[in-house]
Amino acid sequence: MKQPIRNIAILAHVDAGKTTLSERILFAAGEIHRPGRVEDGLATMDYMPEEKERGITIESGVAHFEWKNTWFNFIDTPGHVDFGAEVDMALTAVEGAVLVVSAASGVETQTLASFRKLRESRVRTILFVNKLDNPDYSLDETLINIEETLGVRPVLMSVPQFKNGKMCAMLDVLSQSRLVHSESGAEVLDDGWESDASAAEERALLKKYYDEAVEFASNFDDEILSLALENKPVPPKMLLRGLKALAASDEYVICYAGSALEGFGIRSLVTALSFFLPEVPTFGENELGQVVRLRHFRGVGEISLFRSHVDLLRRDWPAGFEFSRLKANMLLPVDEIRSGDIYAMVSPFETELGQVIRLDGCGMCSESAERDAAGNVVENAALNGNTAGTATGNAAPNGNAAPSISENYLPLLQTRVECVRTEDYAHVERSLSVLARMDPSFRVQKDDGGFWYLHTVGEVQLDVLLARLKREFGCEVRAGSPEVRWQERLCREVGPAENTFQIGPHKMSISISASPLEGDAHDIRLSAEFMEKAPIEILAGVRSALLESTEVGVLGKGPLVGVRFEVHRFEWTEGALPPMIKKCCADAVAKLVKPADVQLYEPVMELSLECPVNFAGLVTGDIQAREGKVKEIEGDGKTHFLKADVPLRKIFGYATGVRSISKGTALYSMKLLGYRPATV
Repeated sequence: MKQPIRNIAILAHVDAGKTTLSERILFAAGEIHRPGRVEDGLATMDYMPEEKERGITIESGVAHFEWKNTWFNFIDTPGHVDFGAEVDMALTAVEGAVLVVSAASGVETQTLASFRKLRESRVRTILFVNKLDNPDYSLDETLINIEETLGVRPVLMSVPQFKNGKMCAMLDVLSQSRLVHSESGAEVLDDGWESDASAAEERALLKKYYDEAVEFASNFDDEILSLALENKPVPPKMLLRGLKALAASDEYVICYAGSALEGFGIRSLVTALSFFLPEVPTFGENELGQVVRLRHFRGVGEISLFRSHVDLLRRDWPAGFEFSRLKANMLLPVDEIRSGDIYAMVSPFETELGQVIRLDGCGMCSESAERDAAGNVVENAALNGNTAGTATGNAAPNGNAAPSISENYLPLLQTRVECVRTEDYAHVERSLSVLARMDPSFRVQKDDGGFWYLHTVGEVQLDVLLARLKREFGCEVRAGSPEVRWQERLCREVGPAENTFQIGPHKMSISISASPLEGDAHDIRLSAEFMEKAPIEILAGVRSALLESTEVGVLGKGPLVGVRFEVHRFEWTEGALPPMIKKCCADAVAKLVKPADVQLYEPVMELSLECPVNFAGLVTGDIQAREGKVKEIEGDGKTHFLKADVPLRKIFGYATGVRSISKGTALYSMKLLGYRPATV
């Protein structure tokens, strides 16, 4: 019988203890000799220098371990909002996830966002309430907060125990046992606990939670319901069966508790992962597997994190392919691949995120797509009124529909970058293209002046990209100060405009008009039904030119969005090259749309903040001084909570300011609320 495989991710708000929990899981499984501390820069999963320096996860780390005869691929995802695309990519390759909730702060903004992502992706979720080593943090209050905020009933399956104000043991509900630390720090069964007369209170507590679990599970298992109604005992194996059905529902969530830092509650949690997660799905025939992540190692080059769809020995691998285990930044060769397992793959061709590789070694995607020189996806749909330039997603490996991840992340900052040495231009351009392919939330815009604009979600992402550009690719560049990226929208219908372009014997001309889309649509659409039978290079040239022109915008502050172009006439001579077509179309757009035809829209952020109540006045006053509109205020006497809508231009670089005002005690997160007409 083949060893079962489970792929799991771990998600949390920043500083909830996610990476510390990852380290403890690997330690409990025997993969590492001691858990590294994030604070010391020694976390096994955070291998990048930028991760060690900042104490945050940036790239989804991958580790492997065995537990209860189950093979796990374990993905530790970033908690910082700038790297949300990493979380999205990880969720396409997993059967289940652990969502960490800090008992110190409860359900925070990113916790809620992660839970929603998990629900939308239909990824089985288990909660872990962390940081209970502090007896001042209440497990009961955290469970109430989970139910009120997430809208699900947590079914508690482990309970911490304290002695003299210090966590000393865990009670496991399903096995009705007590776990303590061995001399090595691992959790082990307390063999003498059942006969200990002083443990009557703990056994009563376990029975209480066991009975609660039976009550909840009876909603999903008729046999359990029958026994419960007759007041007969429900054996653990039967309860486990009912809890598996409960775990698949939307009304309940299996919940464990403990302390990642102190190593309590880990064994019960990992055992739950072997119990409650679904099996690896069945994949399509003739598929080798799917690319779920791209990485680059200096000296090695590009590798793909790859989820296999088939069992295959080395002798049957397609020519030019190599597969390895990825452990931190090391590649360990393997002799076979198994369906559902995750490997590092070196392929004979450049791969794309989400790309499915066939058994014959050829790549295919569920949607045909091409990329421009900057690494941006350009859709190959016919120009018959469909959206042009909006990448459509591939089917997720877990069988769920996966819309384009890049569509979920609008870059809010733009930064000008140029080479230090002119001779490095080609190398820098190639390196930026690779980074853009590796991170779907990062875009590059090439300028004819010999420089680039880097479009990023936030400042941390920009800093990390520049550091990686130097460390991994050896590129020396000069970067300007990041600026807020606005949006431009048409105020009215414009055109038609005419343009003719000729080089030697080749001549082409175009007549084009444009109109604004209704509502807040931000895509670019193109109507040109008469061109459906045109050669593909003509179609691609027109489409690419329009996308590049709108990306630059008219005023230079950001992209032109929400536009429908209509090509009334396009004529060309045979043998016209794509650059010529792009030039003709781009000049036509420049003639068509003038500065007076567009209005600027600025990004507005929703800021969620908490700080000690004694800093409430200073923090609130600072937000109002930044043109922020406070819309929610709460507090519990100790901590001040607020939500506010603030223009991004006024809160750019906010981290330094709020740290100074609150003396480093404030925690905050931001997300894009939308765009509004600019008043400046």
